[in-house]
Amino acid sequence: MPNGARGESLLQVGDQEYHILFTNRALASAEQRTGKSVMQLATQATNNQLSVTDIAALLLVGLEAGRLDARSGGHPWDLSKAYRVMDEVGFMRVSIAVLEGIAAVISYDPEILPGEGGEDEDDASPPG
Repeated sequence: MPNGARGESLLQVGDQEYHILFTNRALASAEQRTGKSVMQLATQATNNQLSVTDIAALLLVGLEAGRLDARSGGHPWDLSKAYRVMDEVGFMRVSIAVLEGIAAVISYDPEILPGEGGEDEDDASPPG
């Protein structure tokens, strides 16, 4: 059963795991942190226009949401720690994890179950 509008990733470096989570609440936090709407961020991502600063801010939001969701305690994530993770994991891996998480939340539709394409079967052409 789906968990609702959630986008989750796990980044691993050696034995260290970083849980990244995006929810609608996390997206609202991302908007506050970046000063951009989630749709502006999505458009910039589509056009390869997100800055390193944007990705670091989004990573921070996702890491903190993951920490809170896991209820593991510890200290809140800060931007310097997010940059350290980005240095360890690499910009591209972080970008992919963050953007896939955001896309999962934005595109969430409770009517479409995982594995379904959302296509209307009546519109499908018969095999020919």
